[in-house]
Amino acid sequence: MVAGAYVLEYHLVNYRRTWRSSALSTLVLPLLTMVGFGVGVGAYVSGGVGGVPYLDWIVPGLIASTAVQTAFGEATWPVLSYFEWLKVYFAQAAAPLRVGDILGGHLAFMVFRVLTSAAAFLGVAALFGAVHSWWAPMTLVVSLLVGLAVAAPTVAYSASISSDSYLAILMRFAVLPMSLFSGVFFPVESLPVVLRWVAYALPLWHGVELSRDSMLGLAPGWLGLLHVVYLLLWCAAGWLLAHRLFQRRLAV
Repeated sequence: MVAGAYVLEYHLVNYRRTWRSSALSTLVLPLLTMVGFGVGVGAYVSGGVGGVPYLDWIVPGLIASTAVQTAFGEATWPVLSYFEWLKVYFAQAAAPLRVGDILGGHLAFMVFRVLTSAAAFLGVAALFGAVHSWWAPMTLVVSLLVGLAVAAPTVAYSASISSDSYLAILMRFAVLPMSLFSGVFFPVESLPVVLRWVAYALPLWHGVELSRDSMLGLAPGWLGLLHVVYLLLWCAAGWLLAHRLFQRRLAV
């Protein structure tokens, strides 16, 4: 664990040099999304969704979706570059560091990036008057969980490829459809039954449901526990697969 903390420190030091390049998009993206969807589209959704104003209803889903997209961005090109071009992982393995330290430290940094993005979105939502519950900060915990549930298996995928062309495929056929059909912009109950069950199988839907309960101050009940357990299973399975692939690729 101590060695993993040093790996995290390495990524944080690197980020200290480059954070300005992402800071603007971290703030501007939620602002534009809030205006475009929450205010613009919301003006045409009379009565909101289930009696909840559309802006208030969509914000929790947008926070969870932002967590997923941030996790995807951090778990794809950076991971591939550390294997293929920069060879950072090989240098860390020669330090020597254990595979668990290398993987754990980088995943911890990804969770940090998810937290900053989700916190920025929550802050913008508060400025727009879309935060009404004292439970709203729990959306940050949910974002960490759903972010890790996506980051861990995505890291495994990135460790198994040698060309960034495969990352574009993952974006088009996995992340984008998941963002559109996981209850972020409309209830999944409006989907055909087959697509509805596909949404239930994706981690983002579970994150959206938990995030929405937190933002609206609703008790998740036993279904909330199932959401958490399901996301933890994604985290565990992703970690195990990524660890195995890292070991194979680093040959340690």
